[in-house]
Amino acid sequence: MPENNATVAVIGLGAMGLPMATRLATTFRVAGFEPYEPRRATARESGIEVHATPAEAARDADLALLAVRDDAQAQTALFGPHGLLETLPAGAPVVLTSTIGPEAARELAEKLDAAGYPLVDAPISGGPVRAGQGDLLIVVGAAGAALDAARPVLDHLSSTLTIVGPRPGDGQALKTINQLLAGVHIAAAAEAVALSRGLGLDPAVMIAALSQGAAGSFMFADRGPRMIEAYTGGAEVKSRVDIFVKDMGIVTSVGRSSHVPLPLAAAAQQLYLIAEAAGLGAHDDSSVVTILSPDTTKAATS
Repeated sequence: MPENNATVAVIGLGAMGLPMATRLATTFRVAGFEPYEPRRATARESGIEVHATPAEAARDADLALLAVRDDAQAQTALFGPHGLLETLPAGAPVVLTSTIGPEAARELAEKLDAAGYPLVDAPISGGPVRAGQGDLLIVVGAAGAALDAARPVLDHLSSTLTIVGPRPGDGQALKTINQLLAGVHIAAAAEAVALSRGLGLDPAVMIAALSQGAAGSFMFADRGPRMIEAYTGGAEVKSRVDIFVKDMGIVTSVGRSSHVPLPLAAAAQQLYLIAEAAGLGAHDDSSVVTILSPDTTKAATS
């Protein structure tokens, strides 16, 4: 049973939102909203109170947590018909866990402030498994009473919690750098798997060996095996290609506005765009390897 009387409204019960909601439900009362019915059913099976609208989920909530895909979904969840602000008690913090970019977060914070709500900018990193274990990296732009109110929730979800600065947008700025590294590492891992296939090496042997040395990285060890699965029925979708299309777009946009050249990020962005154009947008991001090294056996038998 929850140990805390606080109610958290979790808006978005997808790949990250559901494990976060499930984790929070061990300590808090959780009310959730998700527009996609199969996910709503999964959430109910996980013991989450699922509501028909964001407004219903936010009624009497002490805090709202957004686990949506992008800025447009955040705006709709907050300000749209039956949105959070129709019922969320005045002054309750809104915790933004999504990656939307620094400027978008600052603009969202201004709109929320005008309506009487503080924004806690708290983008997350770590993936669904770590979300369910409370093992996320969370980088925060917030201060004062809003941060204090959100801190128990953030602490319950994270193993590493870094307060980057006092303003919304500060967390997004650091998350942008995180996504630069993650996006480039996935692209580099895809090139390594593609080259090993081109050389006639077993990619599984290559990944097992090199992930233990100086060339290893979290993304290489995590995505490498999933890239092999991309050729054998497809990897489980844990992070979609179109998410990295969005995130690398944020990275390159921030680079331009800061007058900082980001040639590797720009090259990685093109790989995700090519994969999306090839119809892989809803596939796991590990599937980008098939753009660099297509499955010729399927082509030969089709």
